[in-house]
Amino acid sequence: MIRRLQSWEGFLFLVLIVIIAGNSWLSPNFLTVGNQINLFQLSIEKIIVALVMTFVIINAEIDLSVGSMMGLSACAFGWMFQQGVDPRLAIGICLLIGVAGGALNGWFIAKVGLPSLVVTLATLIGFRGLARVLVEDRGVSGFPDWFNALGQRGLIGPVPFALVAFVVLFVVLYVVLQHSGFGRKTYVIGTNREVADYAGIDTARHKLVIFIMSGAISAFAGLLFAARVGAVRGDVAQGFELDIITMVLLGGVSIFGGSGTLLGTLLAILIVLSLRNGMALMNITGHIQTGVVGLLLIASVLVPRIRWGMKARAAA
Repeated sequence: MIRRLQSWEGFLFLVLIVIIAGNSWLSPNFLTVGNQINLFQLSIEKIIVALVMTFVIINAEIDLSVGSMMGLSACAFGWMFQQGVDPRLAIGICLLIGVAGGALNGWFIAKVGLPSLVVTLATLIGFRGLARVLVEDRGVSGFPDWFNALGQRGLIGPVPFALVAFVVLFVVLYVVLQHSGFGRKTYVIGTNREVADYAGIDTARHKLVIFIMSGAISAFAGLLFAARVGAVRGDVAQGFELDIITMVLLGGVSIFGGSGTLLGTLLAILIVLSLRNGMALMNITGHIQTGVVGLLLIASVLVPRIRWGMKARAAA
């Protein structure tokens, strides 16, 4: 038990307890069921994508295009709906767009050998531009009630479909990352790709699969955003990359790859959501909230490095 508390996940757990206690003291509404569901619902798309971003970063890559893919998926759905395409067919096409976008990223990164930072920065711009071409500056709304219900109504009591999807995805991806051969290969490749190649792992194929996962889940999250808001515009999910990457790095996933856990990501998600929710309950503006998240991003990179440096000096 003591060892667990001394780990990065243990530290995050203690930080989360402090934040929850502080928010509960400052606002009696913080721990109500309605507020806790609202806490997740307002950021559900980001935290879903954060799960797959954990795989990407552990694999020593980065995907800056996830927010733009979310926007492209949502706008593609809105455009097809306007053209009279059956909404169920449109959902399937949007998921295929996510798969194609992820495969595009993965091909340039895994097969061509370009840096993921450069490739996904380019597709961040490209996907966002295509989303704006589809709907321009118009807002598209009037979606079917059953579609809006996916993001606005409770599926199990007050719990919405998107939150159920998050829990299911977390369990599935946790098992894959921590208890499967695919997960072990993800860590090995992230630690040293050359060693993985010598060990007979098809690293290019593995990276391609991870980026396809990232594109598909981002497209799914974009559809959930459209359902929750009930409308789409060209700027859907713009800037979501900051929160998503912050959650993953704060969770203890090394920006250099090879280490981290989904449990750490989950704890970081709870910390970020609780901080944002607590600040909102205290009427702190969104700009200040974004600034706090930015500081967390810096801290999530610096603190582990300082901690590792202290351990190294102590060992010497």
